[in-house]
Amino acid sequence: MPPLDNSFWINCLKHLDYAFQPIVNIHTGICYGYEALLRNTEAAGFESIGAFFDCAFEAGVLHQVDLQLRTLAIDKLSTILEKNHSKLFFNLDNRLLGARDYRTGFTHDLLLEKNLSPECLCMEISEKHRWNDPVSTMEILNTYRIQGFKIAVDDFGAGFSGLQMIYYLEPDFIKIDRFFIQDLCNDPKKRMFVTQIVNISHLLGSIVIAEGVETEQEYFTCLAIGCDLVQGYLIQKPQTDTSVLQREFDHIRDLARQNLRGSASNDRELICSLMEMIEPILLSHSVADVFDRFRTGMQRNFFPVVNARNEPLGAIRESSIKEYAYSKYGRDLLQNPRFSKNIQQFVTRFPIADIHVRVEKILEIYSQNETIEGILIVDSMQYQGFLSASSLLKALNEKNLAIARDQNPLSRLPGNTLINEYVSRALQQIDEQYILVWFDFDHFKPYNDIYGFRNGDRLILRFSELMKSVVYSENRFIGHIGGDDFFMGAIREQTADLLPVIHHLLTTFRKDAESFYDSEAISRGFITSKGRDGVIRDYPLISVSAVILDLPGTRSRSCTPEVLSRLMGRLKSQAKASPEKRCVYQLPDEFEGVS
Repeated sequence: MPPLDNSFWINCLKHLDYAFQPIVNIHTGICYGYEALLRNTEAAGFESIGAFFDCAFEAGVLHQVDLQLRTLAIDKLSTILEKNHSKLFFNLDNRLLGARDYRTGFTHDLLLEKNLSPECLCMEISEKHRWNDPVSTMEILNTYRIQGFKIAVDDFGAGFSGLQMIYYLEPDFIKIDRFFIQDLCNDPKKRMFVTQIVNISHLLGSIVIAEGVETEQEYFTCLAIGCDLVQGYLIQKPQTDTSVLQREFDHIRDLARQNLRGSASNDRELICSLMEMIEPILLSHSVADVFDRFRTGMQRNFFPVVNARNEPLGAIRESSIKEYAYSKYGRDLLQNPRFSKNIQQFVTRFPIADIHVRVEKILEIYSQNETIEGILIVDSMQYQGFLSASSLLKALNEKNLAIARDQNPLSRLPGNTLINEYVSRALQQIDEQYILVWFDFDHFKPYNDIYGFRNGDRLILRFSELMKSVVYSENRFIGHIGGDDFFMGAIREQTADLLPVIHHLLTTFRKDAESFYDSEAISRGFITSKGRDGVIRDYPLISVSAVILDLPGTRSRSCTPEVLSRLMGRLKSQAKASPEKRCVYQLPDEFEGVS
């Protein structure tokens, strides 16, 4: 390591420390790594961390200072890295890559001294500073990758040339900037941007980290969009005391399990049953080992490649090996010991999907790249198997058949089975805020009697279409009980926020329903028909009533479906008699039943 003989900077470094913030698997809550965050730059005489690095750069000591900081971070976290088999995410100022005294190899030697493998270190490259020589920078970063280090693009979306950077670099990780994550759940434009970032990242075989996740709503939105890892105050604040760093986060695991119930858990079982466990090639294997694998596995034209930690790096195709084997100079290169021991150059990046992800999401990743053979499946970033294109289509077909069995045949919305499962789950989860809404048409039978069942079905379809367009959200569920009865459920939402949505749905449908009557009925505002009792009377035009049941997340006991059914009979009558055509009822903490 080049010595740092500047007394000013030696003194500055004595004041500095590192805090570490966990980066956890979004599906399991298990810590995947820790980001090193510099602390105490003010005590060293600098206004900010940025000012510290700017000053070091201007003084021409950025590389030497950075090496001292790497040593500090690795020394402080080395025990945890070895014990937990986790990673250190270290921020690399990309300006040092162009320094005259820059050399590679120091970090590799430092890790060996600590009995740590290169796989435990990930270099975070920020796009906040322009690259003076992109080609040279890429060569240096690829040298890091060949040595076994991981590469992450930090603060993606906050700098100068993010898309160009990931195009050329194909990083192992893409960290989405906090700006896009903040209030993601309530900002459709941000959701659109993050969704596209996630799709592009997975297409390149990169793992997505959502930075700055602070609320459960942000977490659930990141989970729905398809982020792989999360980091932020919701998980744990940065800690200078490494003894309080956790390996597993139960509250994140519990949040994830809420999404594993029902269809999500069925998807995992489906993926497990159809994926193939192809024995991977280790990155430490030689080219000769790879030739042997293709010779003994004649039916294979590619093999997944993993590192010492069983993390997939991509795949080696037989065609890429043959390009060298059938070339005169290529054969000479393969006989070169230095070249033949490194198979990294033959690895093609493959898309990766977590085993907990929905089948539709995996298909979405696959469909964006027709040149790949399939998807590498991981669990907690560990290679589990391979899902081929045919297996993926079979999985989707089987899921669609299962969904069709539980759908209402007219509206194609989830039917009674899925609705009952949702309601039962809501009643049992007393520590979770739920809102359950039942919709019922008013005066539907007289309309059917006069205009016929076909027009009645058209009204039902119109309401189902409105529900799909108006009510859609990651936290909501809609279903069709049957006939003119519909259902909606919402989790982690407040009644006050949902009431305007319901009001808009009811008023829009009432206005739309008028077009299903003849002009005379519209002008009168009613139709005349025989009731269920055989008596002829006037009936208002069709509207919809809603019973809104608020289940607070502070309940001390659950309500049984039987008691709920009796309660609903009373509440429906109140809703139909109300001028607003709705009834809001909050389930008491000590609810016992219907008096």
